[in-house]
Amino acid sequence: MAKDTTLIQMKDISKSYDGEIVLDEFDLNIRENEFITLLGPSGCGKTTTLRILGGFTKPDTGKVIFEGTDITDMPANKRPLNTVFQKYSLFPHMNVAENIAFGLRISGKSAAYINDKIKYALKLVNLAGYENRAVTSLSGGQQQRIAIARAIVNEPRVLLLDEPLGALDLKLRQEMQYELIRLKNELGITFVYVTHDQEEALTMSDTVVVMNKGYIQQMGTPEQIYNEPENAFVADFIGDSNIFDGIMIEDRVVEICGHKFPCVDEGFGRNKPVDVVIRPEDIIIGKPGQGMIDGVVTSNVFIGVHYEMCVEAGGSEWLCQNTRSFPVGTEVSLNVEPENIQIMNKPQSEDEEAISLEEVLGEEQQEE
Repeated sequence: MAKDTTLIQMKDISKSYDGEIVLDEFDLNIRENEFITLLGPSGCGKTTTLRILGGFTKPDTGKVIFEGTDITDMPANKRPLNTVFQKYSLFPHMNVAENIAFGLRISGKSAAYINDKIKYALKLVNLAGYENRAVTSLSGGQQQRIAIARAIVNEPRVLLLDEPLGALDLKLRQEMQYELIRLKNELGITFVYVTHDQEEALTMSDTVVVMNKGYIQQMGTPEQIYNEPENAFVADFIGDSNIFDGIMIEDRVVEICGHKFPCVDEGFGRNKPVDVVIRPEDIIIGKPGQGMIDGVVTSNVFIGVHYEMCVEAGGSEWLCQNTRSFPVGTEVSLNVEPENIQIMNKPQSEDEEAISLEEVLGEEQQEE
């Protein structure tokens, strides 16, 4: 068994606002030096989780444990964590150096120590020489870097980031993603990142926690989350997916849209209703009669690296992605390799599925 490197434990955390449950008996372990991302739609509880970690919000029930010490009631300014928000909260009347030094001065650090830390932090965020600049003269990306520099000079064990790139344009957002990865590797601290952007989560994270309605739906590496979704919500939320109602005829055979497809899944029983997930990039488009099911292209959009097409086949719409273009109206066949067909049990109810997944994930974390 690998050595336990758990740094933070959130145990049985519940939180409600005006009678509405935001987190319900929520459990999460965060490892040392991990880049963990809380991913989910608005209202799923991810920002509340971060605020409870940071000490800005107190849970109704449960505990936050940091290296074996209960910090649930510890104020935010006493915790070994720092937070970077989407709104950078820089002081407009201060220059760059004064913004970075603010927390250090409150802590009573010497002028020499503060100056060294300012230079170190600016070098880390690739803004050396910006000490005397007015923060209002900086671009959005530069302001974000200053906010990160202000956080890291305090040498936190954990850096909490609440959708920090949300206000940036696409190109700058992508640049900052790589900057954050570099910073995490250079600093050797734990990053807890909140976003609703799937690409950000998959690009930067060691671990992705997919949340919905206050529950963890799935937790794993980016590859596991994308290639092996545990339910239809995760499959639909992470990337583009085709999700069909299917019938598991028998082991390794599933019926989709009235046609039988070979697959690799077993143990679902015979003639059992299931959810079937197929990624659009895994669909092979060929000439009519060459695949498992025939259809007609109903839309075709070029989106840069490939064409995104909809094919009407078997009474359903199939989303397909291909580097080759098939014009609207073209008759085609569709095929999928068995290993690219993901079979999942249909949940009895959304709440039952969320709760059962939370229990399973909790057990897995304890075993580790």
